[in-house]
This record gives sequence, structure tokens and C-alpha cells, in this order.
Amino acid sequence: MKERKFDTDVQRLKYLALREVAKLAWEDRLIDGYYEIPKKVISGTTPSMRCCVYKERAIFAERVKMAMGGYDDNPHVIQVIDIACDECPIDRYKVTETCRGCIAHRCMNACPRGAISFKDQRAVIDPKLCVACGKCAVACPYQAISNFVRPCERSCKVNAISMDENRKADINYDKCISCGACVYQCPFGAVVDKSYIVNIIKMLQECQKNGTDVYAVIAPAIAAQFDYATIGQIITAIKMLGFKDVIEAALAADMIAWKESQEIVEKGFLTSSCCPAFFNYIHKHMPQMIEHISHNNSPMVEMGTILKKMDPNAKVVFIGPCTAKKTEVARSNGNVDYVMTFEELQALIDSKDIEPSELAEAPLNNASYYGRIFARSGGVSEAAVQALKEMGSDFEIIAEKCSGIEACKMALLKASKGVLKANFIEGMACLNGCIGGPACLTHELKDMNSIDKYGKLAKEQNIKQSVDMLNMMNPIEK
Repeated sequence: MKERKFDTDVQRLKYLALREVAKLAWEDRLIDGYYEIPKKVISGTTPSMRCCVYKERAIFAERVKMAMGGYDDNPHVIQVIDIACDECPIDRYKVTETCRGCIAHRCMNACPRGAISFKDQRAVIDPKLCVACGKCAVACPYQAISNFVRPCERSCKVNAISMDENRKADINYDKCISCGACVYQCPFGAVVDKSYIVNIIKMLQECQKNGTDVYAVIAPAIAAQFDYATIGQIITAIKMLGFKDVIEAALAADMIAWKESQEIVEKGFLTSSCCPAFFNYIHKHMPQMIEHISHNNSPMVEMGTILKKMDPNAKVVFIGPCTAKKTEVARSNGNVDYVMTFEELQALIDSKDIEPSELAEAPLNNASYYGRIFARSGGVSEAAVQALKEMGSDFEIIAEKCSGIEACKMALLKASKGVLKANFIEGMACLNGCIGGPACLTHELKDMNSIDKYGKLAKEQNIKQSVDMLNMMNPIEK
């Protein structure tokens, strides 16, 4: 099997935990052997990341636990590994080397708590008194006081992360939208998303025994993943894991675009519902806008619903770049059984020693160009406009295309005050849309044109062709 490339060693460690857990799960040896994984992955006696190999193994053991589904007393998708969260500087405001020890003492005079004094002609901040108000940093004429914000706190645009009494990262789940931005941004991998791959493996094995079909619903963002193999080869690899078939969520996205465009016409103003982190944001931070969320399913749930109408006994697993999708399962009315990220899919494929680049290509069920571009910012709006065009409607959709949760926040705030010059908010919590998801295999800036190129490969020329196919309840071969 070829060596996999990762953005960082944190992502590599996550992958190794997932892969080793999956290997044991396939062999039904997980309960007896999971505790051996840390020593297998972190061998030898010389530490490479922490103070000693024993701490490195202890932290990796927690990664293994999260790969196995986490702890029963914490149901949340995004969690903090406390033992791994201890390397960030504790003090938020610090005096840097540029301090000149000036006699004006503006920083000291600006501090409302008396936390600043001078020693050896340098300003000194007492962390016990400092309340991180920042007034000293503003007052300093040399900009010698730096404002240090932990990477996890900086990445969280909804202010759901703070430090607890032990100076560990603490997630306020009343605010957290499970977008996963903190997961990738933590340079020590102390913030993680829990995995359900063990449940998925067990389900695949059980369904193979009793003859139940398991379907994989793949996000269109797959076009920006797996650069070492073709999409067709990845589809073959997924089927080798035990899935009956692989269906495009983009096919259901066509249906959603068709329905959602009609809903905009009917209601006059609407927000999209396909991004679960955006959905969570409205519910937790702007509940006054809940009534304006589209009542249509996300493409994931819509496809799961269609599949289970065709086969009530079928099982459905969604595969994509999103951690928040794991929270959406609970809202799917049982039509989606599990969510697996692209990171987890890579680990699952490798746990079976499957090399996709050496496989034959399998066809992927087609959607239209417009269903596939749901994966990038602006795609949902373009699809809705196209749907109305195909219907012959002269209603004009004026879309506010929001890339990132901060843009979503601003658009919603304007709409709540009646000053937004748009009748449709397309909310994408991740920058550039799903192709910028936290559980992508790589996190360099994605070329949104890659999604458009993928969309142009679709056989369906318009949305209506996909909708007609779904309305006929297109049978999937048994």
C-alpha cells in the first residue's frame, strides 16, 4: 500500500488511530487489542512530540478512544482531549521585547485592575490580575503588548471555546455548531471529532450476513479529494468495503434545488438548509430566523429518504468532508444511519489494504451539473435559479452567497433588521463551501473550478432530468 500524504502530523496521527481501530474491528479483535495500538504506533523510547513516550502514548490512547466512538457520557461530536491540551501559552496578553520601558507608563495607567507594573525598566503583566480587556495593548505607543489567542479560540467564529479553570480548552455546547474549524486548527490535535467507523464496520458485517443492502451516499465535494486515484477507483474501493452501491448526494441536491426554488417563490424570503453547521448556527445564535429556514431536507437526508422508500430495510451511510453532518443524523428520522468523513473513509480503505489507484473504475450514479456544484459556495443559489428557469418562472432570486460562518452571521443580522437586499441566503459555514470542510483529506485552498469541471461530466443536462428520474423512484439493482 502506498504512503498517504497529510497536511500535518496531527492529521496523520488521527488517520493512524482510525486505521488501526478499523483493522481490529474488521477482525473482531478490538475489545481485546485496542490498548496495544498506542505502543504499536508510538514505539521505542525516544519521544518526538511530548516530554516522554508515555505521555505520547497516553494521548494517543485517547485518540483511539475517540476513533472507537468516544465516551458514553459525552454525546457531542466535537470534544477536547484534556491531556493533549497543555502546550499553548497560558497568558493571553504578553509584553514583548519591543517594550522600551518608557516613562509615560500609558499601559499601566490604562489597566483597570492594576495588573501592570514596571521592573528593570520593562512592563510586567500579572496574569492573576489580568482580565484580558486589552486596554494596555491599545495604549502602548510601541505596540509592545501582544494579544495571544489560542488557535482553537481564534478559529471558532461563534465564541464557543474558552479556557476553563485548569487553563484547558472548554467547549460551550450551547454555542458550538459542530463546524469542526477548531479540530483542524488545533496544532496539537487536542480538539477532535468522534468517529462512528466501528459502528459502520459492525453494520456492514451484520448486513452482509443477513442480506441487507448498505448504500453509501457520497458528497459532491469528493471531486476535490483523493488526488492519487480517480473518483471511479474510489467508488470501486468503497464497494469492496461491503457497500451495495454508491449514490451521489448531488442527485438529491437536484431535487432540493427544484423544491427550494418553489419555496422561495411561495414565501418570498428563505435561507438554505443544506449546511448543518449553518442550520445549527441559526437555531443556537439567531432563533428569530428559524422560521425562514427552508423546510426541505438537505441532499444527504433527501437521498437517504429516497433509498429507504425503495428499500425500508436498507442502511445508509453518508460520506463527506463535514463534521456537523454527524449531528444531522439525529434529525434524519432514521433515513441516514451514520456519517463518515473523507478522513475516515481513507482510513477504512487502508485498513483493508485496498489500493484504489490499482483498481478498475466503477460508474457513479449521475446527477446534473447543478446538483454537483452544491459542493462549492454559490452552487445552491445557481441551482435554484436554474430550477426556476426550467420551470418557466419569471421570479428573480436575489441571493446572498455566504462563504464562511462570519459572512452567514452578517447576512442573517441584516435580514433580521430588514436591510438585506436579497431574498435568499445561501449559508455555508466553511470557507468556499463544502470543499473547505474540516474533514477534507487536504486543507490547501481548493480550486472551486474543480467542482465545476466535475459537474460538467454529468450526463443529465438539466435539473429536471434528475428530478424526473427520482420521481420515477429509479430502482437500484439488487
